[in-house]
Amino acid sequence: MVKRCDGILLGIPVYNEQAHVTKLLGEVRDFAHCILVIDDGSTDDTPLLLARQPVEVIRHAENRGYGRSMQDMLRWARFDGYDWLITMDCDEQHEPAAIPSFIEAIRRDTADVISGSRYLRTGAGGALNDDSPPKDRRAINATITEELNSRLGLALTDAFCGFKAYRVEACERLSLDVDGYDFPMQFWVQAVAHGLVIEELPVRLIYHDPTRSFGGPLDDPDVRLDHYRRTMHREIERCATPVYAVCS
Repeated sequence: MVKRCDGILLGIPVYNEQAHVTKLLGEVRDFAHCILVIDDGSTDDTPLLLARQPVEVIRHAENRGYGRSMQDMLRWARFDGYDWLITMDCDEQHEPAAIPSFIEAIRRDTADVISGSRYLRTGAGGALNDDSPPKDRRAINATITEELNSRLGLALTDAFCGFKAYRVEACERLSLDVDGYDFPMQFWVQAVAHGLVIEELPVRLIYHDPTRSFGGPLDDPDVRLDHYRRTMHREIERCATPVYAVCS
């Protein structure tokens, strides 16, 4: 029997994830029917393992960055006529069992972006975080989230969670071209500039490997924080300058 996608595409960016990709995709298929994997130039056995999976795959000939993978997933979803794109990471820090919660939020049809939050408190002051993140990552997330909220009038609790759902039509208005890990800085600024409605959804905080590298200079927390700030400030200036139709 052919499974229906119901207008929802699940997108997963991967880079050298041979340790996780087979297990994750096996679990994901219990909750998602249409799956796209962006292999961002993996140099391990990830491409061979993906060839055995019943999923669509786009392979970058070389590593182009997390942001570029996000751009490709949004373009694919738009080209193939999907209404929504759900994104999640491949390193088992996002639970496939949470996918139905995103689908429920999509069905409520009250937002354009449904963003997972590992720090959103629920119930009687309780929190969903089960693991402790590396101190530098939590500190940078908190700092950038506070600055985004202050400058954009948002009320985010987690600026960097990659577990999200995007209304594809709403994202067509955005001109996204940041290829690296600073992609969320551009996305949040443009989402606000274009009036996208944003909601957060609590997800578990899971850190299987707190030593994972960002690659090169970004492993230095000070360099990483400065990099994020520069991208955020540059995008705010672009959107405030009439010459840039991108955010008008």
